[in-house]
Amino acid sequence: MGAEVRSEFIFERAPFVSCHASTIVETADGDLLAAWFGGADEGAKDVAIWMARLSGGKWSEPQPVAREAAVPTWNPVLFRGHDNRIWLFYKFGPSPETWTGAYKTSADGGRIWTATTPLPAGLLGPIKNKPIRLANGDIVAGTSVESYHSWTAWIERSSDEGKMWTKHGPIVIPGEPFGLIQPTLVELAPEHLRAFMRSRQGFIYMADSSDGGRAWSPARPSSLPNPNAGIDCVRLTDGRIVMVYNHSTRERSPLNVAVSSDGGETWTPVATLEDQPGEFSYPAVIQSSNGDVHITYTWKRKRIKHAAISKDALKGL
Repeated sequence: MGAEVRSEFIFERAPFVSCHASTIVETADGDLLAAWFGGADEGAKDVAIWMARLSGGKWSEPQPVAREAAVPTWNPVLFRGHDNRIWLFYKFGPSPETWTGAYKTSADGGRIWTATTPLPAGLLGPIKNKPIRLANGDIVAGTSVESYHSWTAWIERSSDEGKMWTKHGPIVIPGEPFGLIQPTLVELAPEHLRAFMRSRQGFIYMADSSDGGRAWSPARPSSLPNPNAGIDCVRLTDGRIVMVYNHSTRERSPLNVAVSSDGGETWTPVATLEDQPGEFSYPAVIQSSNGDVHITYTWKRKRIKHAAISKDALKGL
């Protein structure tokens, strides 16, 4: 018996054929915003960033929020700042090897957005998963570079609420410096960070930093499998970590939720979100202000699904 999961599609029909790589954030007034990229196909020139709002128990119709001329957009990431400003990070360009990082912000909970600001060359912003705010107020984001020959995970940090960023890393597997991307981060104690990463090695890998993300230990395998697909986790207010991932070394099904009480050393199954044939992938997960856990993910590249696990269901796990 796992935790009870409430789930729904964010939209039934939309003006795009394919969609992927969702992200979710809670606004200051308690609404949820979800964003993803959608268009003819991943990498097609018409691919834009789309967004919907959950308010009053109902999702709004998807609307485009970022589009670039003649090149696709990729991997949106939503984040709420100290001043309740919502950040929308995304990438644009012909491919992950050549894309540019960019962002927009909203001061009214995601209704009106600024113009796009490209990040400086060499900085890509959070590459798939949400940044986290450390106990000291710094913002830390997991990023990665997918070059023609290698994939490597990095960390970007800001101590001034996103005005300036510094890059740290890479995070590597000893003797195999390539193949880790898309870190998802937790702060286990002040300045003690743990990164969990997508890998080509058949497992989720993890690494640690004792100085707020500037220097990192060698990466080591966790006990959770990974089929070279996106993951995400969140540290709950009670200190436990919830991970959403594909419990497989080869396929993007099933899609699972697990919880850890020891920082990710061991895991207990919580729920299976999907277990049918097909692709169920690229989850994003947050804990909302009322204690519930909210997850969005790709459903067969056709729709984005939203799942929720109540705080009460999580208590007994």
